[in-house]
Amino acid sequence: MPRSPLQNQPRKSLPAKPGPNLWFTRFAGRAAHIAGTPWVFAAALLSIVAWAATGPLLGFSEVWQLTVNTGTTIITFLMVFLIQNTQNRDAVAMQIKLDELIRATRTAENSLLDLEELTEEELDKFRNTYEKLAEKARATQQKKKAAA
Repeated sequence: MPRSPLQNQPRKSLPAKPGPNLWFTRFAGRAAHIAGTPWVFAAALLSIVAWAATGPLLGFSEVWQLTVNTGTTIITFLMVFLIQNTQNRDAVAMQIKLDELIRATRTAENSLLDLEELTEEELDKFRNTYEKLAEKARATQQKKKAAA
């Protein structure tokens, strides 16, 4: 099976080989996976219910309120980075897959392979081109409907 020409080209957004951040990548992926399970949701829900139930016992004190505020703030802060890490990797993987589909399709425009690297102005030119193509396609479709 022939190798893809893209396999020989380094991408700016991907490290060439796994480095010292490999442990964090694995940790972030595993933590994001675990955080999305029904068991973690149930545990979080149970924690909030337990916290709310202790409110009357503790007189709805400031310490009682601060406990949940601090806990949720810390968890949210840390989860943002874990989820962002996994989304960044997913986006890069998806981009590579799309690039390969564009490259492998004979009639595809290979100049689209690195759109994510272009400036806003360059992207606008591409967008305008494809909007014009879409308008022509809609007009053709409407003519066919009118003729039928």
